[in-house]
Amino acid sequence: MSYPGVSLLAMSEYLTLTLTQARRVALAAQGFADRTPGAVPERRHVRRVLERTGLLQIDSVNIVQRAHYLPAYSRLGPYDPALLDRLAYRRPREVFEYWAHEASLVSVHLHPLLRWRMRSGGAWGSMVRIAREQPDLVRWVLEEIRAKGPMSAAEVEGDLAQPRRKDHWGWNWSDTKTALEWLFYTGEVSVARRNSSFARVYDIPDRVLPPEIVNAPTPSDEDAYRELVRVAARGLGVSAEPELRDYFRLPLAGARQAIAELVESGELVPVEVEGWKLRGYLHADARVPRRITAATLVSPFDPLMWERGRVQRLFGFNYRIEIYVPPAQRLYGYYVLPFLLGDRLVARVDLKADRKAGILQIPAAWIEPLTGRGAPGEAEVAEALAVELCRFAGWLGLEEVDLPQRGDFAVPLAKALTSTELV
Repeated sequence: MSYPGVSLLAMSEYLTLTLTQARRVALAAQGFADRTPGAVPERRHVRRVLERTGLLQIDSVNIVQRAHYLPAYSRLGPYDPALLDRLAYRRPREVFEYWAHEASLVSVHLHPLLRWRMRSGGAWGSMVRIAREQPDLVRWVLEEIRAKGPMSAAEVEGDLAQPRRKDHWGWNWSDTKTALEWLFYTGEVSVARRNSSFARVYDIPDRVLPPEIVNAPTPSDEDAYRELVRVAARGLGVSAEPELRDYFRLPLAGARQAIAELVESGELVPVEVEGWKLRGYLHADARVPRRITAATLVSPFDPLMWERGRVQRLFGFNYRIEIYVPPAQRLYGYYVLPFLLGDRLVARVDLKADRKAGILQIPAAWIEPLTGRGAPGEAEVAEALAVELCRFAGWLGLEEVDLPQRGDFAVPLAKALTSTELV
């Protein structure tokens, strides 16, 4: 897929990138320079987002919107989330759930490339422990799914009549749920759908994935690492080793070998990026748009935000998600979304969707330093963010946007919101 812009590799002097060029390359690679749909977005537009990113992270927090729905909104504007559900959970299935970055929706064509992880035994403690200590339970759970078809952990537990303990603040999986997650990690079960509680409903891969994917040959680990780094490099545009490895959470040695091979083949070009201490790698197909016209909120789980070091290097934006930080120690808020205006992250807002009252609450709003050539002014940021918040609220089905309660940008944003209508 191509997008308008200047080829960097065709101009030798650009092998040293300015920070502005690097930001625009990165945003274009992620789809922020693509033309937005002229009408209501369709499934092909959501598919285009997935072609850009390769995968979307899933997270259970729903204080605003489920994380995997937000990247398409950031790139397309208001769209029907059911379009993504159809790609993920209806036939012909184009996306499947697996541990790719974190829990993710991934293009089905990448399934063979992730089988190294399925056979690696690299799952974390409780899953490994259940497989080692209770193999009979694991086998029984798998046979239940094979015999009875799609089942949630609660439905499998109902057959076992196993009580669930509540002795820990975290996930607190039962043994049955842990066994299912081990089978999911090892690829012996897949996810058929999510139920109304957003819980996974499991089934065997033969009944979930397209036959051509199930029957596709399994590449060597080295070939898989190289292909996954290739996907990451294309999706990042310009990057350093940590984020190329982090995109699919690859092992260090395997990622380094893959990067070296892609450099040797000319698909990755080493570049210097202004202000970067790390060596940059530019994808051979990367383009630098003359400008980025985005004005959108970005999820903390967006692929653009995954590797915090890269976000700092590209945007000068120091981001930490504070969901698990005690309230008194939070700097910005519980669920803070960056605001992208042009090619800069210029503000951040703590948001909460009060669905019962129909209100988008803004517990806090904060402005970033607006310095450098071409930086917008505070009033411009306030007006653009007010418009975006109203658009965002409309997409969420909310009828009102509350005024921000605190933060160094609360007053300018409140002033802009009072003269902005809900979209």
